[in-house]
Amino acid sequence: MKAHRGPGDGWVDEHLQVGGTSVYCRRSTTEDGIPLVHLHGFAISGAYLMPTARALAARGVNVVPDLPGYGRSERRDHVLDIPSLAESTIAILDGLGIDKAVLVGNSMGCAISLEVAHAAPERVHRLVLVSPAGGVHNQPMGRAIGQLAKDVLRESTRMFPVALPDYVRFGPLNGLRLFRELTRFPSLERLLDTPVPTLAVLGTRDPLLPPPDRIRDVARLAPEHLTVALVDGAAHAVNFSHPAELAGVVGLWLDDEVGDGSLLPHGVRVVAAT
Repeated sequence: MKAHRGPGDGWVDEHLQVGGTSVYCRRSTTEDGIPLVHLHGFAISGAYLMPTARALAARGVNVVPDLPGYGRSERRDHVLDIPSLAESTIAILDGLGIDKAVLVGNSMGCAISLEVAHAAPERVHRLVLVSPAGGVHNQPMGRAIGQLAKDVLRESTRMFPVALPDYVRFGPLNGLRLFRELTRFPSLERLLDTPVPTLAVLGTRDPLLPPPDRIRDVARLAPEHLTVALVDGAAHAVNFSHPAELAGVVGLWLDDEVGDGSLLPHGVRVVAAT
């Protein structure tokens, strides 16, 4: 593994070998606490996750990888599917010497995080699933593409220069192929059967997620160790657009201090199960 320090901002850049290819990671230099590993969505690198990762860096080591084939990681001959990306995530944990971590996923990163938790629950302390897309609400494919188009119009314009180069580099055909797989991923079923304590964070303006009444149904069906929170005004990329709100609720939840919601950041609320 090769590492070099960033420009004095408390982060280092690293390259490690995963499955025979070079994988790029950003890592905070904080040493205490259980590591938090942030997993990005489809066709994009981990760069847009950095605002939330920086906001959580005081809690301990935060790691933001570009999964194999994405961003500044080495290109691959073929696009890895979600189970293979979960295997790669475990390999990244091994390469970084992380025995157990909090996985913070966004979009496809949620599906990957769930796969890791189901395959190797001993490696996952807790799950944070931000905008866990996938399932019947995103089917058929034409409906999902329409939802994705709506989301593009609802995201912060500051997201475009971060995301557009990644999408171009990944390629539209690869993006569509992986997006189709994401829409078929049974996120709800996997979420309700999560083997570790889980926080699901949803934006109220995210067209890729179910409407409020369906979210309340999920809360009613949820096991005791699943908490559902809403971020007012957020679309799909909550990690980029609302880092203070997201980091605030994640921190309280990790400390078991969500309680009655009185300590939550402004604009964040927990969905009651009744």
